[in-house]
Amino acid sequence: MSKILVTGGTGYIGSHTVVELHNAGYEVVIVDNLSNSNIKILTQLHEITGKWFEFQEIDLQDDRAVQEFAEQNTDLTGIIHFAAYKAVGESVAQPLKYYRNNFYS
Repeated sequence: MSKILVTGGTGYIGSHTVVELHNAGYEVVIVDNLSNSNIKILTQLHEITGKWFEFQEIDLQDDRAVQEFAEQNTDLTGIIHFAAYKAVGESVAQPLKYYRNNFYS
């Protein structure tokens, strides 16, 4: 079974993707910093699928945490990245915040 990482997996689009990946037979791991979502989504995902998904609360801007996660999860076969800020007005007011989170590598 392929193991897929979904960043931003507790957000609206991410959580729906988690359900569809699970239904398609994938093993799903969720990484989210919960800045635009709620930990209760994991319970809702469990209610929908009957599965508790592996979850790690990680801010992808934390290079050390990301490196540790990558070293511990060498069996990932894919990544779907939804961990981004998305408010247009805020992005204009705080462009560096959005650049750092959405484009920094």
